[in-house]
Amino acid sequence: MRIFVGVTDKEWFDLHASRVNVDEVNFWRPSPTATFKALEPGELLLFKLHAPDNFIVGGGFFTKFQQLPVNLAWDAFREGNGVSSLTEMRRRIGKYRRAVIQPADNPTIGCVLLAEPFFWPKEQWIPSPPDFKSQTVQGKGYDGEIGTGRDLWNEVEQRLRLQPTEMLQEETATLAAIKSHGVGKPQILLPRLGQGSFRIVITDAYERRCALSGERTLPVLDAAHIKPYAVLQRHEVSNGILMRSDLHRLFDDGYITIDPMDRRIQVSRRIRDEFDNGKEYYKLHGERIREPAQSSYRPHSDNLDFHAYSVFR
Repeated sequence: MRIFVGVTDKEWFDLHASRVNVDEVNFWRPSPTATFKALEPGELLLFKLHAPDNFIVGGGFFTKFQQLPVNLAWDAFREGNGVSSLTEMRRRIGKYRRAVIQPADNPTIGCVLLAEPFFWPKEQWIPSPPDFKSQTVQGKGYDGEIGTGRDLWNEVEQRLRLQPTEMLQEETATLAAIKSHGVGKPQILLPRLGQGSFRIVITDAYERRCALSGERTLPVLDAAHIKPYAVLQRHEVSNGILMRSDLHRLFDDGYITIDPMDRRIQVSRRIRDEFDNGKEYYKLHGERIREPAQSSYRPHSDNLDFHAYSVFR
């Protein structure tokens, strides 16, 4: 397992540590050209505070890196960004960029998305590794199977075992990491994605285009659940589809569905019967949806079956 120790400020940590039931965080970077290639999904990112607090204070499991406009990052994660408001987030970006971010500005930032985060009380903080130089700005990577990385993993594993019961259930990255003892790469499991990460992964999988209409205007695109979340009780990419907001509403209400076999749009006659309207929607009837290039991200037939036969009327 690879481990990345990332540097963050205490304000970001303190806000998260004060919250309960945090299932995801955005460990964002202010630069519009930021990249992150240090980890694969399922590997561990640890939070180290700036000096003089040279301690590792928690961490989370890497799911995805994505460059996002700040408005979308805020809509998706809210306080999961480590700030209390969009105004404060713009102020923080401006502080690190040494530039003024105006209220109407929508700068792009680098977003390191983490699932199943954990924030330790002070008595569990781990001193910064001896080879972690004080002038390191962003962070440092380690091999969790040898040397300093192995020592660090041993300390982390002890603390992970103290996590709440719900974090140690089957099909969680936390339990997978403990079982691996730091050897190999425990896979992040899609059921543990939070709502914000689900939205971003779906948006990226569909290349920021509505699967039904091709619409590209990002603020009106929603990550829709095919089988309702209330039924499935988890966020799975194969149960998601990117839709324009009005189509999402019609889909949830059973006016539109997708044929599970040929993946073509079906529009209910109820729109015409109930509203004496719907010309624009009937244009979509019979059209094939756009699906992600990655096969594992495409809608699962079981989910489409459920919607077509239990929701659509």
